[in-house]
Amino acid sequence: MSAVLGHRGEGEGGAPPGTPKAPATRPIGDPGRRLPALRAPLFAVGHLALFVICFRCAFELRFDFSVPDNWAAIFWEALVWVVAVKLLVFLAGGLLHGLWYYVTFADLLALVRAALISLALIAGIDYFFIARYQIPRAVVLLDAMLTVVLVGSLRASWRLLIERFHARPRRNGHRWALVIGTDHASAMLAIQIQSSFDLPVRIRGFLTADGDQARKGIRLGQIPILGNLDQLAEIAAAHGAQDVLVTPGTLGGERLRRLIEDCREARLTLKIIPTAENRLEGDHRIPLRDIDIGDLLRREPVVLDTAEIEAFLAGRKVLVAGAGGSIGAELCRQVLRFRPAALVLLGRGENRIFAIERELRQSHPQAELIACIGDVADAGRMRAVFARCRPQVVFHAAAHKHVPLMEDNASAAVKNNVLGTQCIADRADECGVERFVLISTDKAVHPASVMGVSKYLAERYVEALAQRSATRFTAVRFGNVLGAAGSVVPIFQEQIRSGGPITVTDPRMARYFMTIPESAQLVLQAAALGRGGEVFVLDMGAPVRIVDLARDLIRLSGLPDHAVEIAYSGIRPGEKLFEELCCDDEHTLPTAHPRVRQVRQRPLGLDAVRASFEQLAALLDGPEEALRQRLHELVPDFPAVPWGERTAMPAAEGLLATPSG
Repeated sequence: MSAVLGHRGEGEGGAPPGTPKAPATRPIGDPGRRLPALRAPLFAVGHLALFVICFRCAFELRFDFSVPDNWAAIFWEALVWVVAVKLLVFLAGGLLHGLWYYVTFADLLALVRAALISLALIAGIDYFFIARYQIPRAVVLLDAMLTVVLVGSLRASWRLLIERFHARPRRNGHRWALVIGTDHASAMLAIQIQSSFDLPVRIRGFLTADGDQARKGIRLGQIPILGNLDQLAEIAAAHGAQDVLVTPGTLGGERLRRLIEDCREARLTLKIIPTAENRLEGDHRIPLRDIDIGDLLRREPVVLDTAEIEAFLAGRKVLVAGAGGSIGAELCRQVLRFRPAALVLLGRGENRIFAIERELRQSHPQAELIACIGDVADAGRMRAVFARCRPQVVFHAAAHKHVPLMEDNASAAVKNNVLGTQCIADRADECGVERFVLISTDKAVHPASVMGVSKYLAERYVEALAQRSATRFTAVRFGNVLGAAGSVVPIFQEQIRSGGPITVTDPRMARYFMTIPESAQLVLQAAALGRGGEVFVLDMGAPVRIVDLARDLIRLSGLPDHAVEIAYSGIRPGEKLFEELCCDDEHTLPTAHPRVRQVRQRPLGLDAVRASFEQLAALLDGPEEALRQRLHELVPDFPAVPWGERTAMPAAEGLLATPSG
């Protein structure tokens, strides 16, 4: 088995708990709340007066402002019932209950519809039911037109008055902002900000994100396009802008990084405007949030095929092992989007399982949730859980993942990551589970750590088991997940809050990073794509240097680069300067998704892998030196010598650029 178990994946984290919902508040500028009892009567009286004016003006226009006495008499005879018809139509159409401050094109269409219905009713009553006189047809038509013009103008003028005068920035009360992008979402949000006088921000204009100067001067909702993004500093200075607003996805990661630098140099505050789907929480106001580190990926986030995921998850029983961990909890949240028949939350820590179950019951009260406490390495308990729940899809996210900690606890890492994977995979095979997905890690490629080699062995087991089982066993290799519990981002943020220093192990160290949605969706996509025996990896672009990430976080905290010291602590036990997604003897193949690759290597024999695992199990209670030696014999890439006794760290040459700055 020494050369047989040749080369190299567990997700490094997952999503933090969901952001608490903002409490619902009174709608902005709702005057109806001030005089609730008088609003409807006042609206009715006001419209009554307008209808009288419109009907009289229609007669005056028809007879060139010289109405003969006989037609004037008809006016007075018809006035009461004509106004009554219009008032009833407007009341039935809900036009006497609207708030003029919120008037929109929808209100204009409703007004036109009510005027046309009134015209038809008045003309019909006049023709079929009135015998003594007949209202001139031109008067009926003019009355409808004047109603639309006069009522519509009055309502629009009220909103214009509010927006242009009441919403005018008060001294020390509002800040001027520029909006990046001229797409529909940016335009609609900017218009809403402009019309919401309770917000602390007013919009000066738009900047195009693509450098197009041809659209300069065009207005979107009367907000002008002032230029392009390259002219940010000059335009901001010329128009007194203090803030820059951008919607998620408007700019790519690299361009957003340059924008952050430009804003810092120009002393501008950069904010993200959440899109409409992120604001459907019961409060229609527009909250502004700071830039999230996830916005700084040096590539476009990968969007996966949710339709295919839904096709195999809907109506099935799903089990998530490690449901209390970072990635396991996020998987549970994502799975419930696709309406499974039941979701089994399996974990060893009762407090974490309690917390995620409570969260999910609040967010998905109709979902069937089954919480199970158990260790994946406990064969008896796993057999009982599978017999009780009968899952059809299993996501295995239970693992020890902290690299330096596992260097000092090799037995625990092997028991949980290697033998635990064997145990739960065997139970899935016994119970006829349809699909099983192991969450692995890029540290399983050329493993230099106990954690990495344990995940590599777990990969090889599910690959070998897939050759004999009817269950579709697959694995997914992750890079680091931005914002996951225990990852560098929350650690750096805490160090910044404490005033520093930020501790970076080595200026050359780089990692592949994923967003939280990418990490969870990749697991679901792998389950949808997998036919058995594959390892999937995501095209994650170029690795990001940890020191660059630290500098970005300092800037995002509103501090200059020199405000927080960056201290280099040295590489920790088990760490490498860089990670890889595939090893030398592996090759990748395309899949149905353009950004997901399938890794293939020759599978090992299941009997041989099980025999090697029995040898590891026999060494768990003995000296860890013997266990490390056996791991080295199984996977030659893994060094048998403990970290503290090594003279040099294994690393490939030429894969990292010389650090700059």
